[in-house]
Parts: sequence; C-alpha cells; structure tokens
Amino acid sequence: MNSDESFAMSSQEFNFSSDYNYTDEDCCGGLVCDQAASMQFDSIFIPVLYSLALVVGLLGNGLVLVVLWKKRQSLNVTDIFILHLSLADTLLLMTLPFMAVEAAKGWIFGTALCKLNGAMFKINFYCGIFMLSCISLDRFLSIVFAVQMYSRKKPMVTHCCCLMVWVFCFLLSIPDWVFLMDVADSRRQNKIECVAFYPSDNWHLYSRLLYHILGFAFPAILMLFCYSCILLRLQRGSQGMQKKRAIRVIIALVLAFFISWTPLNITLIIDTINNNQTLSYQKSCDSTTALDVALTATHTLGYLHCCVNPVLYAFVGVKFRQHLLDILKPLGFTLKGPAGLVSRKSSVWSESVDTSHTSAF
Repeated sequence: MNSDESFAMSSQEFNFSSDYNYTDEDCCGGLVCDQAASMQFDSIFIPVLYSLALVVGLLGNGLVLVVLWKKRQSLNVTDIFILHLSLADTLLLMTLPFMAVEAAKGWIFGTALCKLNGAMFKINFYCGIFMLSCISLDRFLSIVFAVQMYSRKKPMVTHCCCLMVWVFCFLLSIPDWVFLMDVADSRRQNKIECVAFYPSDNWHLYSRLLYHILGFAFPAILMLFCYSCILLRLQRGSQGMQKKRAIRVIIALVLAFFISWTPLNITLIIDTINNNQTLSYQKSCDSTTALDVALTATHTLGYLHCCVNPVLYAFVGVKFRQHLLDILKPLGFTLKGPAGLVSRKSSVWSESVDTSHTSAF
C-alpha cells in the first residue's frame, strides 16, 4: 500500500484525477516522480508482515471463537460482543493475503474479487471498531452505573444489536461495490492494482473524513470517556488484586488502540494535505516516497491490532484460560494459576471485579 490510497485502511481506493498526478515541474524539474522505491519496499514489507499478522491473528481469534462455541449456552453480553469482534477481525485478516499478492505481483484476481475483497475489508474494519465501542459502553454502564445494556437472559437481543452494526457497516461499503476495479497505472510501471474511480475529487476527501470520524475520532473519544470513568470508579474503596488487574487491563486496552491507529491517522492527514493541489509549496519526490513508506508501515501497525484484540479481551481473563484448558486437556496442556477462584457469573473472558454488577474484567 502507498499514498495512492483513498480509504484509510487499504490500497483499494484512489482517485486518479488528482492524487499524485503531477510532474517534476512541481517538484523535480520536469520528470514524473518515480515510485519504484516505494513499490519495492511494499513488495517485500507487505507480504512478510501481512503473512505474520494472518498467522498470529487467525490463531488468536480462532481460539477465542472455539472457546465461545464450547460455552455458547452461557454467554453474557460482553462475550457476545467479543464473539462478533473476533469474527470481524478474522474476516478482515482473510483479506490480507489478496493485498499481499497485490503488493508483490499486482492484482491478478479480476474486478469482481477486487470489489468483494475491498468491501469485505471495509465492512469488517468498521465492525471491529464499533464492537470495541460497544464493549467500552457495556463496561462503562455495568461498572459505573450498575446497569446492564441488555438482559443476559435474552442473548438474541444483543445479537440483534450486533446485526444492526453489521448492516450499518455494509452500507458504509457500498462505494466499494460501485467504484472499485482493477486497472493498470502507467505511473506505477503499469502494475495492475485494485483501486477506486470516484465520480469527483470530493469523494476522495469525504471518504477520508468519514474514516477519521467513524473509524478513529468517535471510538477514541468514547473509549477515553468510558474507561476514564471506569478507572475513577475502580480506584474508590479497597485496592484488591482483581481491581488492580482490571486497571492494568484498561490501560492496556486504551494504549493498544491509540498506538495502533494514531500513527496511521496522523500520516493520512499529512497525505491529505500533501495531495491538496491548492498548496503553494513544492512537493519533492523524496518526501512523496517517504510518505508512501510511512503509509505502508502505519497501515500494517493498524492491522496488528486485530492480533492484539484476542490477548487484550480474552487471554488476560482467568476464566478464559480455564475454559481453554478444558479444551486443551486431552492434548496434555496444563494451566497454572487460581482460575478456580473466579466467579461463575463473570464473563468467560475475564475476572470479576469487586464492584456491583460488574463482570467486565
């Protein structure tokens, strides 16, 4: 991936009418900027890192889904949100091999699969982000106000809420179904890539703006607010081991989100400014190549969040490790730790915290 992208998370959306359609009269003396350096970097970096993310992510999310399936009769609200989060992360990871092949050899799968892969990516990216927001809100209400978002006795209501999120994410992907296609770019050595042809330059800007709002700003503000209130609530009263553990988990959740997505958003903002044709400063080919490389690196960092989610939302929980042990016992695996001390009413993902009606950690 490189700065030809128009959607923040993939190489599938690019408006040829304005972005990077300039000559070195603008930067380097009359010649078109050569993108060979950034393309070579992408052809090596992307396949290696995406392959690693795919293996680690599928392993982690696969274990989460297996445990959920085994305990499907006793899932609470948080468990259901994590079920959909893991499903979205898994489906998103399944799109990475196609992007890796595109970086190495170009898009060889045709227009139909270009549209499908791009739309699947966007659906599952937004769905994962929104599920994280739902988990934050659920924990906030249950810990701070001792209010449950949905009744544990009616899990289908929670599933229906998640279904509405999936439908909304599908609606966000409609532009991909319409505008994505595989084309050869003469400025990129006639390499065939899966990109989007928008009807106007404004579509590119609107796509970026939509991502910054729905894909980062909204969930970031919600997570900061919810988890800040939770931290204040947990710090009151006695500081038991479970409560201290919960505070560490909260800090890890927030740090992981911002470490994963903040560099990408900053880079995309710089890229948007750089692509603004009304700017008076001269663009250099070296700065363009550096920005291409930065976009590739920050995109990959964002994808790794799909691998971190199972660790943060599942593996840190004692009950999850106990359920996983039950599954792995026939293979000879053992688990050390006081897992049996965890309340049966808590989430399969986490330890119960000593607050009223709390099962979030």
